[in-house]
Amino acid sequence: MKVLLVSANTETINMPVLPLGLGYVAAATQIAGHDIKLLTLLDQKDSLLLLKRTVHDFCPGVIGVSVRNIDDQNMERPRFLLAPVKNIISECRKHSNAIIVLGGAGYSIFPQEALDYLGADMGIQGEGEQAFLELLNVLNEKKEPFGIPGVYFPGQRIHYKPKRIKRLADQPVPLPNQNIWTHFAEQDGKIWLPVQTRRGCPMNCSYCSTFLIEGRTIRKYPPEKVVAMISQYVDADFKHFFFVDNTFNLPSSYAKSLCIQLADADLDITWRCILYPWKVDESLVKWMARAGCREVALGFESGCEQILRTMKKQFNLQEVRRISHILKDYGIRQMGFLLLGGPGETETSVKESLFFADSLKIESIKVTVGIRIYPHTDLAATAVKQGLISADDDLLFPKFYLDRKLEKWLPETVKSWLADRPNWVS
Repeated sequence: MKVLLVSANTETINMPVLPLGLGYVAAATQIAGHDIKLLTLLDQKDSLLLLKRTVHDFCPGVIGVSVRNIDDQNMERPRFLLAPVKNIISECRKHSNAIIVLGGAGYSIFPQEALDYLGADMGIQGEGEQAFLELLNVLNEKKEPFGIPGVYFPGQRIHYKPKRIKRLADQPVPLPNQNIWTHFAEQDGKIWLPVQTRRGCPMNCSYCSTFLIEGRTIRKYPPEKVVAMISQYVDADFKHFFFVDNTFNLPSSYAKSLCIQLADADLDITWRCILYPWKVDESLVKWMARAGCREVALGFESGCEQILRTMKKQFNLQEVRRISHILKDYGIRQMGFLLLGGPGETETSVKESLFFADSLKIESIKVTVGIRIYPHTDLAATAVKQGLISADDDLLFPKFYLDRKLEKWLPETVKSWLADRPNWVS
């Protein structure tokens, strides 16, 4: 079957991001024997014209559209990002009778709501490699595609929960010789290639939607498979990598094993990752540095112990400071994150957070005012209980939690604070 896979993301909110999830689906679909083409719309001058030409030239039977972002999570000036995706689907309808299937991280948070809004034929929540292949097989046999785990249909409230892939070791990975990537985005003159080493997050932070996308159980690729994959990219002249795992250091034994094997491979690469500031010792950081780590995103989110408890964080401020010091000792740059305005936040707790982040003296700080409310989270339940949102709000159109007492004071305070700190951004 001829399958066109479209990455609908055109945003570079923090950094240009290549469609890694779609790359995994593309690799699995190609290995299964289907004729595929992957189209990335990021940085295209006329994405709809490119899409039209591709559809006409390729004549797919199925078009998969990956939805990465629902909105930009900016409370002050929120942008709803599904309208351009709707245009993409309309353009596909104009020029093809292909079945249109949605997927991707953003879609998986709102599988029914996004499908109904966008008007595609069906969608797949969660990991797509196995479910998409099963769907293609059913469509190829001209059978009704009902009962496949994770598949949604317009207006239908009955669906089957997604099935998580237990053994990632058996799954194919996107490699440069498969021509998966059709477009590369640069930041600071460098191409940062995304790499995933594990899926799932058990941390249960009060506001986080990751469990809707990947589940709560951590599943890992064998370190040797990750190293082999990176080695093939290095052979294709890629040198800079971004580990997109939500918690690179968990479990710490796995992270250390991966770093040791990367260091032993002597690939001469540089990479970034996301650290959860808990269970990070000097030995792990040492091997991270030896393996090529040059920068981490350190998501401590608050500088107030009580707010950390409310967010259901497992670490404390002493732990954050200790880890930050170790990273400095090994020359690893840090970008810290503050998430202000959530339940229990006060002027005092905000000031504690600002002064704490300032005291770390790290390279950069990202400050977010107001927290995007996602369905099925503790934050959503709190917002309903406090009357900030209704119980039947599907939250597809962005809603934010910001304590009413801080609505004026907090944005003004953060703006004033940032004015004197050029390395802080909002």
